[in-house]
Amino acid sequence: MPSAPRDVAQIRLDNAMRLFEEFVSATVKHPDAATLRGLERRFAEKLQIQPSYWSQIKGRSRQIGERLARQFEQLCHKTPGWMDLEHGAVATPAPLTSMAAAMGHVPPPPPEPSPSLPQDDDERFIVGLVLTYYRRHPQRARTRLLDLLGEVLTPEPAAAPRAAPKPAAPSPQAELDDWRKLQSGIAPLKPKKR
Repeated sequence: MPSAPRDVAQIRLDNAMRLFEEFVSATVKHPDAATLRGLERRFAEKLQIQPSYWSQIKGRSRQIGERLARQFEQLCHKTPGWMDLEHGAVATPAPLTSMAAAMGHVPPPPPEPSPSLPQDDDERFIVGLVLTYYRRHPQRARTRLLDLLGEVLTPEPAAAPRAAPKPAAPSPQAELDDWRKLQSGIAPLKPKKR
């Protein structure tokens, strides 16, 4: 059964996020947190919009209209109408012009989606919630998120072979102490300048 066509606003949002991912990939080869600060502002400047407007687009409080979609295409060197088409992970070859076919030119496949960017509505929702919480209470959010990650990322003790005596499992307090030691070694983020 064929699926219903996707909403143009959602396709444009997905494509805008793809443009941002391409911008990040072209700007920095090995992005880290320090390098990524300010890239969204620079991307907004490239698109000739305000950084707050870009933030609103990402947060879905604003949609990308016809004029803005054409502006994004022009400034990012995409063909007219590119923002309105789905560009999924599996590329289907576009029909080549006779000159491009004669020259043997085949367009490069689209870049793979970044694992660090939200892939669907659920992930975008969670990222939005975490960012909202962090922006309102940075220190509390940082502490709580590190605690939650510690609970999830603390490895389970491996099962010992049957013949060997079982080592004593670390107490929850010992695990918590180990996690706090690890956490204390992480440098805090610099506060935002206002």
